[in-house]
Amino acid sequence: MSLLFSPFHLPSPRGGLPLANRITVAPMCQYAAADGCATDWHLMHWGNLLNSGAAMFTIEATAVLPEGRITPECLGLWDATTEAALADTLRRARTLAPPVAVCIQLAHAGRKASSDVPWRGGQLLATDARGWLPYGPSALPQLPAEAPPVEMDAAHLLRVREAFVAAAHRADAMGVDAIEIHSAHGYLLHEFLSPIANQRSDAYGGSLDNRMRFPLEVFAAVRAAFRGVLGIRISGTDWVDGGWDIAQCAVFGQRLKELGCDFIHMSSGGVSPQQKIPLAPGYQVPLARSMRQATDLPTIAVGLITEPAQAEAILQAGDADLVALARGFLYNPRWAWQAAVELGGQVQANPAYWRCLPRQGQQAFGSVTIGGR
Repeated sequence: MSLLFSPFHLPSPRGGLPLANRITVAPMCQYAAADGCATDWHLMHWGNLLNSGAAMFTIEATAVLPEGRITPECLGLWDATTEAALADTLRRARTLAPPVAVCIQLAHAGRKASSDVPWRGGQLLATDARGWLPYGPSALPQLPAEAPPVEMDAAHLLRVREAFVAAAHRADAMGVDAIEIHSAHGYLLHEFLSPIANQRSDAYGGSLDNRMRFPLEVFAAVRAAFRGVLGIRISGTDWVDGGWDIAQCAVFGQRLKELGCDFIHMSSGGVSPQQKIPLAPGYQVPLARSMRQATDLPTIAVGLITEPAQAEAILQAGDADLVALARGFLYNPRWAWQAAVELGGQVQANPAYWRCLPRQGQQAFGSVTIGGR
């Protein structure tokens, strides 16, 4: 059996989470929510990816506060209404798929909030054009032409920290198996980590310990509230000289381990338009390898992982414990089926699909119980 199709166990205080293989679906913003509420688009999207053959599916960046959304169309989990919509949509999607672990990414966009959707340019929206006034660690805009965000005070910090905890409670109540805190891609928690976005002069800015303080406070508060699998997504580097880098990230990872982190999902970039990203197949894998070596925590590699043999090689080399695909699953929602055929693995699938594979690929379908939730 290939490593890609070998089982893996994610730890947690309440016993952990068994995964049937090492393939995960990375969170992907869909910009399809209505006032933060999940819609029929999410039902279709989630149902599709829950039938992908991946062992774990991660729901997109889900804002813990209305002002923490990236765009007005982003998903949220900040009150009873958004919770009910998300819970009902997830329940219906799960009844149409094999048992698959579900993770949710809890997020706050910080100074990158109040933006338009990507296909309309993604620029900051004015307050008189469906937008709102974003806030961040410092009054520094993401782009030079944009208005600066409001610098967060003690009340902002408390509000955000409590919102992450409340969202974790809501996620737990709806039966998610894991939570991933978003501390990457230039959003709020990454903004605190990076000296590019954080130029505070108080206890939350300046030194590495100070810049890590608020993200660690948020993580610790969620850890105290949630006993399931809890991980984090981190940008391993800003790809800008003088910015956040893998050496600082390793220290952050060690502190997270001390707080009870169960996994780290390694990405990169997003905090500065000056970033110079060396795009190439698997370009972020060295970041995952460094974090895995520094912390010995279960680590997820992501970023231009497109071929089954490439994913297998990452695991065989010890660069990561799991691999994640995002756009690859949008293009080919049955990527894991293809990988199972190529590597001699097995996936679970709805019996309605069993007849679709070529005869030589039939062994890729294992037995399955539908609607196990």
